Amino acid sequence: MTKIILDTDPGGDDIFALLWLQSLVKQGKAELIAVTTAEGNVDAKQTFINASKVLSLGGFEQVELGRGVTVKNSKIADAAYIHGMDGMGNISDDLPAAKHNFDSAIYSDDLIITKLNAYPGEITILAVAPLTNLAAAETKSPGILKKAKEIVIMGGAFKVPGNVTPYAEFNIIYNSQAAAKVFTSRNDIVVLPLDITQELIFTPEMAEDMIRNSQSYLTKFLSRLCNFMTSASLRYRQTKGIKGFLVHDGATVAYLFYPETLLFRRALVEIETQGDYTQGATLFDQRFNPKTHANAWVALQVDKVGLLASLIEDLSFLGNW
Repeated sequence: MTKIILDTDPGGDDIFALLWLQSLVKQGKAELIAVTTAEGNVDAKQTFINASKVLSLGGFEQVELGRGVTVKNSKIADAAYIHGMDGMGNISDDLPAAKHNFDSAIYSDDLIITKLNAYPGEITILAVAPLTNLAAAETKSPGILKKAKEIVIMGGAFKVPGNVTPYAEFNIIYNSQAAAKVFTSRNDIVVLPLDITQELIFTPEMAEDMIRNSQSYLTKFLSRLCNFMTSASLRYRQTKGIKGFLVHDGATVAYLFYPETLLFRRALVEIETQGDYTQGATLFDQRFNPKTHANAWVALQVDKVGLLASLIEDLSFLGNW
């Protein structure tokens, strides 16, 4: 089974990704080695609490949980305006209490180092948050990220506008220096950018279908979360008027388990860290020149119908939770 560390900052779409992973673990398709939380959509303590609650919701309290390395002097505000002040649509109080203790928790970078050293070449890191934890691990233990089997990142925008600035996507610009460090750590980073995730619209109708098939606590929670996220997405024009919200982070799970839904190109991805207007931009050279130093595979096409159908079908497996 694929061993996975999820690096996350829950976050509505992070929650869907984490639940999708839990479903696949329940089905015997994957092994969730650890969850490392990051500062991003909301602050580090809140993302830790959110991840703990979602793990408890699925019966995964035993999974190790790391607390996020904090970002110093980030110029980018968090995304609570999209995800709610609690990062979970302001309905987190309805979930089971967090079982993990933030104050005594291991830091996420240390947890990444420990697990990669314990299972060299076996662990895939799904990074769906700002890349602070991964960069901190690489700084503390140079070369450690090469011990991962793969690193799969949700982030960046190449041929489409960013969602924070005209050039930059949130996970990259929140800590662009960290992103630059991670992209120079190895030559086979897998990138799921806005180019494809902006097509992944999870609609209230999809949530209602889940409720019709199963009136469980989990499906009702997902329906309420979907309704909140849909309202925020429409308010900030993220879905071009279509009722629904973008499940960006789910694309990383699809890459591992439903790769037929994605088409990639090889590229040398570089991160702009200095520009006054372009900081956080993700770039690759589209000219017909030899790409002798490529470091990434970038997804630029997606079968959105197939991907979302797979997500919904796997989430329905959790219907009795």
